[in-house]
Amino acid sequence: MTILLPLARSLSTAAVSPFRLAVVGSGPAGFYTSHRLLKDWPNTRIDMYDALPVPHGLVRFGVAPDHPEVKNVMTTFDKVAEDDRFRFLGNVTVGSDGIAVDELKQHYDAILFSYGASEDRRLGIPNEDLYGVESARAFVGWYNGLPRHRDLQLPLDQTDTAVVIGQGNVALDVARVLLSPLDELRKTDITEYALETLSKSRIKHVHVVGRRGPLQAAFTTKELREQMSLPGVVFKTDSEWVKSQIASVDLSKNRPLKRMMSLLEKGSPTKNGDKSWSLQFLRSPTEVIPNADGSAVEGIRYEINRLEGPFDRCKAIGTGEFETQSCGLVLRSIGYKSLPMEGVPFDERQGRVPNNFGKIMDKNDEELPGLYTAGWLKRGPTGVIVSTMSDAYETADTIVNDLKEGKPMLSPGKKEGADGLAALLKERNIRPVSYADWKKIEAAEFAIGAQLGKPREKFSRIQDMLDVLKA
Repeated sequence: MTILLPLARSLSTAAVSPFRLAVVGSGPAGFYTSHRLLKDWPNTRIDMYDALPVPHGLVRFGVAPDHPEVKNVMTTFDKVAEDDRFRFLGNVTVGSDGIAVDELKQHYDAILFSYGASEDRRLGIPNEDLYGVESARAFVGWYNGLPRHRDLQLPLDQTDTAVVIGQGNVALDVARVLLSPLDELRKTDITEYALETLSKSRIKHVHVVGRRGPLQAAFTTKELREQMSLPGVVFKTDSEWVKSQIASVDLSKNRPLKRMMSLLEKGSPTKNGDKSWSLQFLRSPTEVIPNADGSAVEGIRYEINRLEGPFDRCKAIGTGEFETQSCGLVLRSIGYKSLPMEGVPFDERQGRVPNNFGKIMDKNDEELPGLYTAGWLKRGPTGVIVSTMSDAYETADTIVNDLKEGKPMLSPGKKEGADGLAALLKERNIRPVSYADWKKIEAAEFAIGAQLGKPREKFSRIQDMLDVLKA
């Protein structure tokens, strides 16, 4: 810090009053941007807002419970939150149902929007809303304790076959949770209500379906290896066709893809078991098939595809041939999407906020002073936490460069940040949850988890979280 202070003193704007930034969204993008900005522009004061009383976004609610190492980034986030230049205001919605963007603008020099992608892309096929058809995002949120999906109803005890549409890491996550031994899941922070429901599950076969081929699958080698290693679960696919696809291209210069394809070529390490999972390629869903009374899913219909073009840019072309697969559960895992917020430009076609290196642009491609974005809202819902960190740092660098160049922010004058909103929050009966409050909630989760022999037991209802603070 002592190295950076002289820089701050040399800039007259920084010496007069702090740069006040509001961050909307408390996931990795918001925290990493804050981390970089506090380091590179010491005279910064950050208020981070989240609609939930608890922070960390997809790290808490999106990471698979059997991947605890991925959640270690929360230690970095804790260090950011311990900085006295940072405040967390959970349980505060920004947007039409809480504090309006225009109201935020009055009390900050700039606003960073990093609220991620909270909805899922749909298949757009008949009967997609039948009981038994859900998004993988909702299923992940359900077993991870996301309040909005706490009461999700799934027919796990009514069928032995599930279909997952999509071949990314999330698709393999949900397939793995559906097939994993309960004793292994009990050691994780998966919610107790999910464990209870999974204990009654009849699911024995999971088909992971993609519209293209193995060379175009979006999952990683690590995820594939974990899926292959599930005890008592046999892997099935059209091995000869997969091998022919792999043999048709030179993978010598693409080592990650070569490693992944070698796993597929080896096939299933488990030869016998009462459960199975499969990778099915060249299939695009065209219709969900209802049962006799039309109350639930009974199957799914695909059009068979063929591939055109080089393997790294090929397209799936329908052949006009169709097949039907029986199943009682369909989970679509074809990507997330961000939602627009009133007062913030949004490109519906691309599903993100238009920006230039994190600086938000209007519909005429003109920079909007003091408005920034990071994470999936900035670049679209792709990439992992490491890529989110790089993306967030880029936005932080853009903010610092704007400050150094004296570019205009939201409006001139001294800003009070969240202190200036105190009366409004009280008037609207909004009770912000601080980071210290969150640590009390987390401590209670740890304590309950210890009694159950697991890392933590997450509170999955907002009122339960807030009740901890009344004790």
